[in-house]
Amino acid sequence: MKIYEGIEHFEKVKNPIVTSGTFDGVHLGHQKILSRIRQLANEINGETVLVTFWPHPRLILHPEEHNLRLLTTFEEKTKLLKGMGIDHLLTIPFTKEFSELSSEQFIQNILIDKIQTRKLVIGYDHRFGKNREGSFDYLKSNIGQYNFDLEEISREDVDHVGVSSTKIRKALEEGKVDIANEYLGRDYELNGIIIKGQQLGRSIGFPTANIHITHDYKLIPCDGAYAAKVEIEGEIHLGMLNIGNRPTVNGSSQTIEVHLFDFNGDLYDKRICVYLKCYLRPEFKFSGLESLQNQLEKDKQEAKRILTQL
Repeated sequence: MKIYEGIEHFEKVKNPIVTSGTFDGVHLGHQKILSRIRQLANEINGETVLVTFWPHPRLILHPEEHNLRLLTTFEEKTKLLKGMGIDHLLTIPFTKEFSELSSEQFIQNILIDKIQTRKLVIGYDHRFGKNREGSFDYLKSNIGQYNFDLEEISREDVDHVGVSSTKIRKALEEGKVDIANEYLGRDYELNGIIIKGQQLGRSIGFPTANIHITHDYKLIPCDGAYAAKVEIEGEIHLGMLNIGNRPTVNGSSQTIEVHLFDFNGDLYDKRICVYLKCYLRPEFKFSGLESLQNQLEKDKQEAKRILTQL
């Protein structure tokens, strides 16, 4: 997949089949659209082009809101789109100036003049241009002015199981990992760097790797314990993840820690990817370290049982 950072760097491609949007999460609904543009490109010996925007439009249009959390970082989304077989990813920097572009200007300047779109495929609720004025109905009513074909992925196709990024965020915030993973069509992942913690886990037989999530806009699921698979340097390990404030040891800020089963080794500064498989329990304040240790042993056995069945 070739990535272009800015429309000025885009190079001419053969018979471009185009879609556009933020595609946060690259969930099952998005995958319907991506599969369709791949199919269409194959039929005419063309190439797929996905136009996306970064930063996320809400970060620019509503900077006063500090609660936006995304299902995928830009790096995660890029990896997923590459895995879906997209040929060209065009990232347009989303600025206030760009947000003033009318739908007609977007169509003419980007879709027609620059990309030379052969066919545009969009989801049923996709809108573009200033104040989101552009829609499928707008495009359809003006299609005679354009030199490309148009196709809409219907609500029934996109939302056949009620998939939406909003529903996935809500599920993760409620600890419903199974629902979120079902809608995503894969396990929700957290990517970060392992940093040094207080090493309290070692004292009770459960050493943990503290994970620093680089981007603060990444959605962190609700506090609690999770069964997880963990990828480090291409190797998969089984483990359990804890998200929370560690009330038993009077923690004051949220931490993300993972305990790997049957593992010994130095992990500091290594990149880590945690795939959440199942929510085990909420975070509790225990009477002491012994009670915490006993619960962690129960969590470990339950997580092992779940992970070995998957």
